[in-house]
Amino acid sequence: MKNVRTLAAFALLIALALAVGLSARREPPESPVPTVENTGPQGARALYLFLREGGRPVATSLAPLDALPKDTRTLVIAAPEGRPITKDEVLALRSFVEVGGTLVYLSPRELGRHQAALESWLRLEEGPLLPATERGLGTDLADAGGTTVDVWVSTGPLRGLTSLRVSQERGIVVWHPDALPLAGLGGAVTLWRRAVGSGEIFILAGADLLENRRLELLDNTRFWDALSLRGPLVVDEYHHLQAPPPPLSRGIWVFVAQVLGVGLLYALSRGTRFGAPRPLRVERHRSALEYVRSMGWLMRRAKVERELLPELDRALRQRMQERLGISLTLDDAEAARLLERDGGIAAAHYLAARAELTSLQAQPVVRPADYARVARAYAHLERAVTGHASSRPAA
Repeated sequence: MKNVRTLAAFALLIALALAVGLSARREPPESPVPTVENTGPQGARALYLFLREGGRPVATSLAPLDALPKDTRTLVIAAPEGRPITKDEVLALRSFVEVGGTLVYLSPRELGRHQAALESWLRLEEGPLLPATERGLGTDLADAGGTTVDVWVSTGPLRGLTSLRVSQERGIVVWHPDALPLAGLGGAVTLWRRAVGSGEIFILAGADLLENRRLELLDNTRFWDALSLRGPLVVDEYHHLQAPPPPLSRGIWVFVAQVLGVGLLYALSRGTRFGAPRPLRVERHRSALEYVRSMGWLMRRAKVERELLPELDRALRQRMQERLGISLTLDDAEAARLLERDGGIAAAHYLAARAELTSLQAQPVVRPADYARVARAYAHLERAVTGHASSRPAA
């Protein structure tokens, strides 16, 4: 019975793990926020890259509107819903436009919900629904849910433009005597112009004109290209960000402190008691020199000097091939000649070391001292080949 319960518990845990894994592998939905960081269909990344790669002065702002850069010529506010534009920021916008700046405001679809202060200043209201038309699109282009609007007044950034591609949503109405409708279809207006002081405001219904999915359709790109020619263009990203949550109240911190205190008291009362701490054991490790001496003693005891002699010459010839390209198949005289020519090492040094090695190898008994002398000579030659020392042995 106990085994059955254990298997059932493991099966439940495995099922939960699979469910969590499958849910985590689902791709997140595409963001509808028209920011320059959004590469989805409703983002504005394509417009930002188009202007920047075209050499136009374009930048983003992550600060309130009353802290715009001084050289800003055109400010784009694209349907912000993250945080509201304050009344102080509206006053800053009014001053920015009055001294000659250009404000392009792409309003959210739901008026009166997100940007009440700005909409009150601009006197905005929802307009009638746009009719549907595919006029102007080629057969290889598709824009489901979109419609084509006409440019009625070809002025400012609309000079030379004939049609724009936007969503088939409601238009917008600007209840101001100075407001001029510039583009729309039928009785619905999608683009207005309002002069304020030395500057002007362009008001659009929705952020369709800068979205990635419609930027290349009809004359949408040309509209933004004309605006960027006026000077530095700044895209407001600050009001797409959510406002930080309010700080936690003091009561919550007190509650958390009480819980931690109770938990600590329980751990002290129910925890296992350990004995007094033992002194730390200091381990002394052997040095590298001790290991080298041990290996030398082991080699002397094994009496393997005769077997190691050919390895000295083989290792040196291998370095000569790697560093100087001297083949292993050449005889000693030819190798010595190439060593002197390409490596700057006297051929006599190599031939002398080679002769001493051959003579020592022919002896019936190889003493450790003799082996050490030959190994030292070959070590100096190898260091000279690799460019670390002279080939002449130290005195």
